[in-house]
Amino acid sequence: MADPRGPVLIVDDSRSVRLTIEFVLSRAGFATLTAADGEDGLAAARRERPPVVLLDVEMPKLDGFEVCRRIRADPTLAATYVVMLTANGQQEDEARALAAGADRYVTKPFDDDAVVELLGELLERPRA
Repeated sequence: MADPRGPVLIVDDSRSVRLTIEFVLSRAGFATLTAADGEDGLAAARRERPPVVLLDVEMPKLDGFEVCRRIRADPTLAATYVVMLTANGQQEDEARALAAGADRYVTKPFDDDAVVELLGELLERPRA
């Protein structure tokens, strides 16, 4: 059965990371979509209007900061949560992500259960 809230969009240039996150979320009952770079991720977000985008920072074509800014600038995506899921653990990177409009910043390696719990919390209180 499809999740009525819609799929979680996973945008990461690493195939193994995409597959890992997709497996973790699928096992927890989430529908997923994936994209391998920022440009494709932004296009998928605009096309599918997912409730949550899990977004890597360092990617080809458009980095995660720019994708996040463009999601925030698009009124059709106002209800979308953006969670930066990245190996960049520097405080400056987190501040930059939040300034770009990210709702949360999670560093890799991440705890599977914590990410599933975070998504559950976000989806329990959808944006207006």
